[in-house]
Formats: sequence, structure tokens, C-alpha cells
Amino acid sequence: MADVHSKKVRSFNMSRIRGKDTQPKIIVRKFLFSKGLRYKLHDKKLPGKPDLVFPKYRKVVFVHGCFWHGHAGCKFIVLPKTRTEWWLKKITTNKLNDKKSIRALKRNGWTVITVWECSLKAGKKKATLNSLINKFYILKDKNKYLCN
Repeated sequence: MADVHSKKVRSFNMSRIRGKDTQPKIIVRKFLFSKGLRYKLHDKKLPGKPDLVFPKYRKVVFVHGCFWHGHAGCKFIVLPKTRTEWWLKKITTNKLNDKKSIRALKRNGWTVITVWECSLKAGKKKATLNSLINKFYILKDKNKYLCN
């Protein structure tokens, strides 16, 4: 099946897809910052260049797009009808790279937290962010840190 777009249009569309500063990543960053957590972005010294690095807590956060990282069982993943084999190979490679990075980080004493894009959709966002903040704080009064 031929692509519905010309090569020029497809190239333009693909060039607009970003790995940094995506909406899900910004949601997580703003929430954690608002709760007093400070972080580094995309530390190149660490395997997989985690989206957020919290040296004080020895934790890293990856905010994964469901399509690009092959979120198993996610209803938001729709494989393209053209070049399906190529896309499957790309997503499989991404998943393998994720596993290698996570393994290396854990070996070096880091706690790895993965947040999936679909868990930040309207119905699940609050629960996801509250769960995320609980991974940083073990306090008597957690309520002041939770998302309202």
C-alpha cells in the first residue's frame, strides 16, 4: 500500500515529532516541580538519557510514548498500514534499548520509574501523578503533596 502523503509531506510531518518537551513530559515535570522536587533533564551520562534525573533520591523517570516504546496492551497504539515490518522492527529495537538502559541503571543503584503516556490521559492523570509523588515521599502527611 502506498503512502497517502508525498515524501516531502511525510518528511515534514515526521520532523515535527519530538522526543523532548512533549506534553506528557511537561505534565510530569510541572507536577513534580510544583511539589518541590528538583531534577536534571536528559542526563547524557546515564544510560538511556532519562527524561528526569533526581540525584538526591537516586531515582530516574522515563515518560514513554505508548506508540514509540510499544506499551503492551495499550489501546492507543495503532500501527501504520504502510511499512508495518519496519515500524515493528523500530518499536522492538526501542523496547530492547529501554530494557538495556533500565538494567544498567538498576545495576548502578538507580531506581527507575516509567510513566506511560496513556496513564496521563484525563481519567487516569490524577491517580498516576499521586502514585508518582508517593514514590518520592514517605511522610505522615502525604496529603499536602498529592494532586487535588
